[in-house]
Amino acid sequence: MRLYIVAGKQTDSVTHGFLPAAAALGLDVTLLTDREWPVETLRCDVTDFRSIVAAVARGGEPAAIFSNSDHLQTPAALAAEFFGLPAKDWRATLRAKNKALTRRALGGVYAVELWPGEGPPGDAPYPLVVKPREGVASEDVFLVGDADELKARCAEIWARRPEALLAEEYLPGTLHTLETLNGRVLGGFRTTVSPPPHFVEERLDWTTPPCAGEVLAALRTLGVGLGACHTEYVMHEGRARVVEVNYRIIGDHCDFLLGDLLGVPIFEWVLRAHLGEPVPPVPAATGHAAVDSVIADRPGTLVSAPERQEHEDGGVRLAYWPVRALGDLIEPTRTNRDYLGMIRALGPDAAAVDAAIRAFRERHAWEIVP
Repeated sequence: MRLYIVAGKQTDSVTHGFLPAAAALGLDVTLLTDREWPVETLRCDVTDFRSIVAAVARGGEPAAIFSNSDHLQTPAALAAEFFGLPAKDWRATLRAKNKALTRRALGGVYAVELWPGEGPPGDAPYPLVVKPREGVASEDVFLVGDADELKARCAEIWARRPEALLAEEYLPGTLHTLETLNGRVLGGFRTTVSPPPHFVEERLDWTTPPCAGEVLAALRTLGVGLGACHTEYVMHEGRARVVEVNYRIIGDHCDFLLGDLLGVPIFEWVLRAHLGEPVPPVPAATGHAAVDSVIADRPGTLVSAPERQEHEDGGVRLAYWPVRALGDLIEPTRTNRDYLGMIRALGPDAAAVDAAIRAFRERHAWEIVP
């Protein structure tokens, strides 16, 4: 059976997750991309479902067409539907990716689209969060307190990317994630973010997701069903309010941690779902897990950092994977693009995990020189 993976840039999730999972399932893999990869690829315009369909037709009978990219869910879904394969509803992928459509479908939160050159709305309930309508990784996401600040931030963002922005009501509360597969809850994380006006995700800790039923209802409203989904939401005064829906598995190495914590081949499970197979029963997680991000705090060249490693420390399984290489020029952006590396830890309890992460940071240095 042949699996077609639709991909843009290289990611650890695909390289170290889905490609080995496909091999373990005995699948032949064709990687469709418009970028450079260290594996054999078939070139096509991955943003256009017609180009994907044409490439698949040249490459041989498909058993599944799959993408883990935020940007490529809709063309991959349309191509899978064309061949009569298990497919995400392309309307749901579009509603999830386009944050204005998300707000329109769910309601209950003030949100307005702003196009280059447009001024601030006259009836906005400040503070607001302004963000690219289809952005990722907390890029160009800012908290603004009034119309003048909104106007200035919009001009700043449009100078870099002249595209539609979304200005929406700021949702106070504790940030959580809900991880699902075929609508079944896998678990969730509590997210620690940087202080406003930026929203850099600094750390994620495993936790039982509160108000999961409310979030599942929102996903059903959006049409989310087949495959993995990573949903971010805030809890405030006992109520869950969706921040955004990422219709793919959680990233930033939390996907690897999720599989380790549950003790299941999570990447294989996601691919099996796209092959039309049912999701097995989800085991209960035992212990605690966290992903701690090492974040650049100054510009310059990265001259010192630990190598990739995995070991056990005091009953805690700890892994460190670099995100940036020695010699890389670092230009902080106050986004998730500032990660130098990711520390993931799995242990018997939160105290043991915290101690192991703290000890790892104390033993190593990340040095950036001007």
